[in-house]
Amino acid sequence: MTKPPRQVPPPPAPQDNEVWAASLGAVHGRNTPVRITVQGRGSAAVVLEALHARVVNRTTTPAADRAAAYSVGDGCGAGLEPRYFSVDLDAPRPLPRAVPAGRPDSPSYAVDFPYRVSLQEPEVLLVDAGTESCTCDWYLELDWSSQGRSGTVRIDDHGRPFRTATVEGLPQYRYDDASGWVPMTTTYDEAGADDQGSGPGPEGAPSPSARSTEPSALKRARPEDPARNQ
Repeated sequence: MTKPPRQVPPPPAPQDNEVWAASLGAVHGRNTPVRITVQGRGSAAVVLEALHARVVNRTTTPAADRAAAYSVGDGCGAGLEPRYFSVDLDAPRPLPRAVPAGRPDSPSYAVDFPYRVSLQEPEVLLVDAGTESCTCDWYLELDWSSQGRSGTVRIDDHGRPFRTATVEGLPQYRYDDASGWVPMTTTYDEAGADDQGSGPGPEGAPSPSARSTEPSALKRARPEDPARNQ
């Protein structure tokens, strides 16, 4: 962010992170967590076959002078236990990889596709896409099949790709209630999840909704960058 810490407003309540970051022209820094809720449209079972990550643009342009990353709290998901996936956006062919949930009340093993959903039995997919070296524009594709039919649903930022930018080399700050924005003491002293909705699919197709909470680090976009924070 091109503003010094004293000119950056305090982070808002987690549910308002998206508006706060967008008003500053910020993009996701280092990682973009996306929470996808998938539900059938009727009683017929729908099989979720696979999830794909598509990077449509990747640049390694250095950060603008005086740019900085600011850490904000993330929202909390509730209800269904998610399936967890990790995507390395720096890889030549980024692939969503099933990973363990990593919590005491969750399975210690990764559960990969296929999954089965219906109107009464939804699934939640939590995808964490990250980069250490690029500014990446990307989206997800979810393959499904049901009763002899099949299709693919695109999951993106309201019709536009998600954008995730590296914070490598940027000064990073976290907010302290007493002192305001203060330098972070460790490189990964941050946290990061959830609804960019895709359009409705054909009848019988799963009905996914995706949301992306603000990751812990947010970098203000340079003037030539789109002023989106997803």
